[in-house]
Amino acid sequence: MEKHCLDCGELIKGRSDKKFCDDQCRTNYNNKIKIEVSGSLKTINKILKQNRSILEKLCVDGKSKASKVKLEQHGFNFGYFTHLYETQKGQTYKFCYEFGYLPLEQDYFLLVKRTTNNA
Repeated sequence: MEKHCLDCGELIKGRSDKKFCDDQCRTNYNNKIKIEVSGSLKTINKILKQNRSILEKLCVDGKSKASKVKLEQHGFNFGYFTHLYETQKGQTYKFCYEFGYLPLEQDYFLLVKRTTNNA
């Protein structure tokens, strides 16, 4: 059974478990994978940082309210957050790092900044 290099496609000679024809192909292949993964992470981190920045700007004195429209106008992406926090009352805050938001009625959100004393 012929095996071909995962990077360049050349015929592999030698051990039956080899995946690459040489060290350069192995390095190239692994670098391509790293670039693809780190590109996705950079995109997600950029969104999370932007969300955090928006919450920081709108969260006056550690606690405030903002409408969904206002958050969206600033570019907030509700699909990305770093973690959840559930209160004893069963309310779930979504956080972007230390800034969180809780859905309220009529498309408003309670914005909070996490300190050692809350959330």
